[in-house]
Amino acid sequence: MSNQDKKQRILEAAEQVFAQKGLSGASVAEIARQAEVTDSVIYQFFKGKEDLLFSIPGARMPGVFSLLEESLQGIRDAESRLSKMIWFHLRYHETHTGFARLLLLDCRSHKDFYRSEAYELVREYAGVMLRLLEDGARDGNFRNDIDMRLVRDMIFGTLDFEDLGFLVTGETVDASSDLEDIMALVLPMIQKRQSWDYQTMDKANRILLAAEKTFAEKGFIKAKVADVARLAEVAEGTVYEYFENKEDLLLSIPGKRFQDHMDQLDETFQTRTPLGKLRRLIKNHFSLYLTNRHFLEVFIIQIQLSPRFYSSKAYQTFRRYCRVIEILIEQGKAEGAFRADVNPRVFRNLFLGTFSHMSLRWFILNKRPETDKMLEIDQVTDLLSLSVLSEEALNKGGVGN
Repeated sequence: MSNQDKKQRILEAAEQVFAQKGLSGASVAEIARQAEVTDSVIYQFFKGKEDLLFSIPGARMPGVFSLLEESLQGIRDAESRLSKMIWFHLRYHETHTGFARLLLLDCRSHKDFYRSEAYELVREYAGVMLRLLEDGARDGNFRNDIDMRLVRDMIFGTLDFEDLGFLVTGETVDASSDLEDIMALVLPMIQKRQSWDYQTMDKANRILLAAEKTFAEKGFIKAKVADVARLAEVAEGTVYEYFENKEDLLLSIPGKRFQDHMDQLDETFQTRTPLGKLRRLIKNHFSLYLTNRHFLEVFIIQIQLSPRFYSSKAYQTFRRYCRVIEILIEQGKAEGAFRADVNPRVFRNLFLGTFSHMSLRWFILNKRPETDKMLEIDQVTDLLSLSVLSEEALNKGGVGN
């Protein structure tokens, strides 16, 4: 038997043993027996049990990439490609449950995994999703005014909780059956919408929002009224129907923003609408965890990805909190503020998964430490709101009211 065959046999045996017993419960001796080799042979290829664990996704991911590429071949439009990748991810984990458990519950529950070579392949896989989203924005199928990294985090966070529901809590028998419900939440966040991309706003607000973005990107001196008009999708002469000149346009921006803040304060002190309650819940959730970073890191990595958590007393409290989210969505649907086709359980997964992946990027991976966290929280609050709002609610006030 060649060394390559021995190594492959060891990896296959390790995947089975780790999937059954986890990292702490498995032993090198047991893996060696399963692979029909001696313990010393394992140490010829791997430094120890943890190195062996992390090597399993490293060995499997090239095959995953090949299957994903084959699945996406011939699919041209951005929405279908995105849907196919989400389905592929869920379906692959359904048909490879041992690998799915190992990756989610064993590898990703260890901080050292995020510094391993195998994790670079996981990041590359996430990069495929990001490119799908960015290509859709570039082709004009998806919005180009949002950070698609956030959307990628939101999608993969949702998929994590779908996997947990399938692998651990037993909420779903097959996660891929939630594909339509997932897409029903994701698409309203990213699709170009005539009813949201300026068109349902009055022209003055459209112009102000376009001016804010134009002045921020080009500076007041270099920006032209024509640039603002083009972004607001109005004629240049229309701008002068509402504003005397470029300076008047600039100085009108804070008036709009301060009024928005005042409206939000009113909502904060007297929250009655389903949307207001949802937005408050989202921001309170971020605030609760971000004020205690140590608890956040322990919960996101070590607790949330531990199967034992889901049979503990603490999980019952967590489940009651999850139920609050689901009830809020159900109430919004009953009042017509949220779409009738929103699945409360899948939205809960979207919300909690979004938070988990953003926190992971902020604090565990330490990618782009200069990230404006408050800005990302505001953007995600808007996207989560947009994912559930009914057409009527959108036309009345949009995501911020």
